Amino acid sequence: MSTSLPFRVTPRSSSYWRVTFDSPPINLVTFELFAALGDLLDRMEADDDLKVVVFDSADPDFFLAHFDMLPRSEPYTGPTWLEVAGRMARSRVISIASIRGRARGVGNEFALACDMRFAARENAVLGQPEVGVGVTPGGGAPERLPLLVGRGRALEIIAGADDFDAETAERYGWINRALPDAELDAYVDRLATRIASFDRRPLSEVKTLINRSTLPSEADLTAGQDTFRASLTWPEAHDRIGRLLQRGLQQRGDVEYDLGDHVAGL
Repeated sequence: MSTSLPFRVTPRSSSYWRVTFDSPPINLVTFELFAALGDLLDRMEADDDLKVVVFDSADPDFFLAHFDMLPRSEPYTGPTWLEVAGRMARSRVISIASIRGRARGVGNEFALACDMRFAARENAVLGQPEVGVGVTPGGGAPERLPLLVGRGRALEIIAGADDFDAETAERYGWINRALPDAELDAYVDRLATRIASFDRRPLSEVKTLINRSTLPSEADLTAGQDTFRASLTWPEAHDRIGRLLQRGLQQRGDVEYDLGDHVAGL
């Protein structure tokens, strides 16, 4: 794979891959990442031996920061995030997010699209800051979070636009487990290796059966995406995004480390 890609793939065995996000300075989510993930899914689906993929980050402070808010000079014609997320959900391959650092906005929505989520107790931060930025989430959080945490907590997370630690996320049902940082890799690796040792057919079938009662509808996801796109045109969104960019949004520093505090102080 090209070193210019926003992640690297490391096969642990023929049936278990690690995918490590590595896109300095803070692992922003870009359209190029969507395209690269689409290509990765092509590889995953074409590999008859692959059973489980673990996603992690080379940056201990940022798993996936959030969507890149700077305007593009050229139109994007590749797969949308919802298309990528839908393929992940329907794939026979089990996907696991191993989270260190910050996973906000579509970074958190990526984790929600994975089949399982584990996070480092000391340093993982999850959140949906969009409302505080002046827009709405468009990558599945309003549809997926209520299925995991319930209506009230989903509103607390999304309408409050604050940061949440791993222990709270575990208690809410947002993630599977919060683990000590020193134990995260070993736990996830053991689970992935265990899953990879089982036969492909039952793994695929049980994921399909569980999907029947746990995935939001495509119509609801599309409505959320359309609302997000419309919100990007709102004057108040332009104002709040502009002020955050002036303060240091998308740069490694205080705004990105404590975004939940900064969106409340605009």
